[in-house]
Amino acid sequence: MSAPLKAIDGSADLPALMNELASRARAAARVLALAPGDQKNRALEAMERAIRADAGSILAANAEDLAEARAAGATGAFLDRLTLTPARIDAMADGIATVRDIPDPIGAVSESWQRPNGMVIERVRVPLGVIAVIFESRPNVAADAGVLCLKSGNAVILRGGSDSFHSCRAIHQCLVQGLRDADLPEAAITLVPTRDRAAVGLLLSGLNGGVDVIVPRGGKSLVARVEAEARVPVFAHLEGVNHVYVDRGANLEMAKSIVLNAKMRRPGVCGAAETLLVDRAAASTALKPLVAMLIEAGCEVRGDAAVQQTDPRVKPATEADWDTEYEDAIIAAKLVDGLDQAIAHIHNHGSHHTDAIVTEDEAAARRFLREVDSAIVLHNASTQFADGGEFGFGAEIGIATGKFHARGPVGAEQLTSFKYRVHGTGQTRP
Repeated sequence: MSAPLKAIDGSADLPALMNELASRARAAARVLALAPGDQKNRALEAMERAIRADAGSILAANAEDLAEARAAGATGAFLDRLTLTPARIDAMADGIATVRDIPDPIGAVSESWQRPNGMVIERVRVPLGVIAVIFESRPNVAADAGVLCLKSGNAVILRGGSDSFHSCRAIHQCLVQGLRDADLPEAAITLVPTRDRAAVGLLLSGLNGGVDVIVPRGGKSLVARVEAEARVPVFAHLEGVNHVYVDRGANLEMAKSIVLNAKMRRPGVCGAAETLLVDRAAASTALKPLVAMLIEAGCEVRGDAAVQQTDPRVKPATEADWDTEYEDAIIAAKLVDGLDQAIAHIHNHGSHHTDAIVTEDEAAARRFLREVDSAIVLHNASTQFADGGEFGFGAEIGIATGKFHARGPVGAEQLTSFKYRVHGTGQTRP
């Protein structure tokens, strides 16, 4: 067993530490790539047990992080993203159980065919190698990323935000316990043991070939930095400027339920709705009830002139509001002239993350689902279903908004590549 990496606060030894960390992760990745599915599942089962058994220690560590964040003047939305509760820890453990029970993607044959010369060619899923996940305030990402990488045969280097440092360390100890119990290398899931921001730059450099893929999970500034500086491939997880469009064919009670959930269930998550679009043809019956409902639920509404006229509590929207991910109890609202204008607004202002239509008009729904170019599009459902757990993946590393390799919730299957296996009977090429 390798000697543990100690937590450090200074940067003098940071390059050496990070290179050692990557070297251990690379060695662990070679082991994981060949580990049988039942061994990985034993580790996941042990991790689930450890998370449940150590819930008290995790909550105590999280309380330290919360106290520091409050002292630093963190917003309510930020504190919500940082907070762990018994229910959220249970959900974390449940997610591990779901990941354990999904089919092992490694070695799965996605396609097979025979050539005229008799050769049989198979396309087979293989791990990516070493994945670096750089995330900010949500400590549950440590568990989600760790178990998904393990299931998909990848080693992972986790660099959590300084605000969630204590929580991530407590969760990581549970993950390491699971690896030990299944006789898998502890470096398969490594947590960078420092808050030093220079560690991010070292990860972005690729650590001399030690990192194969980088996944940023955080705000726009983090993702922009990663995409600008990374010397290895990046799974882009951009901001969630998400829309709910209430069509003229919407059922009002359904629309109210969906809009309220999409915005206010957890305003700080990336699947929260940030803009409400209402068909002008439905304004006389739908707009005022929707706006009043949101305001009475504690949501600030910023609207165009037409929306402002429905309720004196609505604040004027600026052009910037249509492009803003608030991550808070704030929503921009606008009247649009039907489906064409709604789709155009989403195209011009959205982030290709998650967008929803509420309507009983099936033709309108089909057009919306076909023409809105987002990773997730929904009909008559809340945008807060933009989550790997809700898709049956158990967890997610994030929502990929790019179009290469992975898009939407990134689960175990999306953390694989493929190779070709060719079976011959002595064929040579003329």
